[in-house]
Amino acid sequence: MSGKDCGSHGQKRRKIFRRIFAGILIFLFLVLITILIIWAILRPSKPKFVLQDVTVYAFNASIPNFLTSNFQITFSSRNPNDKIGVYYDKLDVYATYRNQQITLRSSIPPTYQGHKEINVWSPNIYGTAIPVAPYNALALSQDQSMGAVLLMIKMNGRVRFKVGTFISGKYHLYVRCPAYIQFGSKTAGITVGENSIKYSLLVSCSVSI
Repeated sequence: MSGKDCGSHGQKRRKIFRRIFAGILIFLFLVLITILIIWAILRPSKPKFVLQDVTVYAFNASIPNFLTSNFQITFSSRNPNDKIGVYYDKLDVYATYRNQQITLRSSIPPTYQGHKEINVWSPNIYGTAIPVAPYNALALSQDQSMGAVLLMIKMNGRVRFKVGTFISGKYHLYVRCPAYIQFGSKTAGITVGENSIKYSLLVSCSVSI
């Protein structure tokens, strides 16, 4: 084989590689354009969460550095999209005080949320003799003596989105709802049972995906 033939084969290979590379770039460009068009048409929005109320059955920090608590919380989730459905594959709810978890996690059953649909859940979250860091125990004692405690109700989970017959992959969902409980004021809540008080909050939650 002559050197001229080898050079011809080399040029053909380079042309093939250039065509393949150009084809990949065109394909990626078309995929990006498609995604942008779908986003522009659908304008997807995150679910909206609202913490409606908290019923306190127990909140006892009489043992130093330990907390026993029992709450029933009611929160709603609204899907603001009119063309996108939401699958809640997993959603765990728990309470924290000054970034320390003070209850066990309660799981919400998996569910599908249709267009513009609102779901309401009322899980119980509780913890028995949960250890509390000494500096948090001191702050909690001070807050209780002042008659109000700021808790954070947190929800962590995974969601998928449905557009027509297409279902997306799983995304992590993080929800944060501040709950300002006025333990020292009997007029701030409604007595619903022996030593149980229901506090109406209607607090908008921060949502990140």
